[in-house]
Amino acid sequence: MLKVLGRVTSINVRKVLWALDELGLEYEQEDWGLPLRDPKVPEFLALNPNGQVPVLVENNFALWESNAILIYLAERESILLPDQLEERAVALQWLGWQASELNVPWGYAVMALIRKAPGFDDPAKITESMGKWSAKMEILEAQLARGEGFIAGSEFTIADIVLGLSIHRWMEIPAEKQEFPAIRRYYEVLKARPAAARWMTAQTP
Repeated sequence: MLKVLGRVTSINVRKVLWALDELGLEYEQEDWGLPLRDPKVPEFLALNPNGQVPVLVENNFALWESNAILIYLAERESILLPDQLEERAVALQWLGWQASELNVPWGYAVMALIRKAPGFDDPAKITESMGKWSAKMEILEAQLARGEGFIAGSEFTIADIVLGLSIHRWMEIPAEKQEFPAIRRYYEVLKARPAAARWMTAQTP
């Protein structure tokens, strides 16, 4: 059976769990990651030398990096990625964009307003983080306003999973923020998916 190592409070772990639920695959989830269980121990580092979650394990096969896991699962089951080359490339483009562009600016605001981490209490830095995050959301709004249904066209893909969780974080952060109508519509569509319901809640921003 597939096993996912990682705490569900991690957005990257929830990416994988949502995908597994979309695929209807049986799996076990095992809590790893602070404050629950330190991944910087030999047992875990043997699976992922970076000491980070998630890790997907099946028999003697272990895979880390959440987006690599998503691509592996989609290709393993031959769904959640388009067959048509251009649409597949667009889905992978947005999958990468979420990690490299959308994730970066929210860091300070999330640490300050959601995680309440010590040392993240500078109002100016929170404002700066929210402003940069909002600018990235404007890019996403423009894409979704084209009205194609999902991020890469009419087909739900793994890119919609990662963006859905990112949008959920935007919606849940307790800060004054810009309203994006196309993103709001898209968010409601994604939340209505049965597989999304467990992972887009107020308890898991």
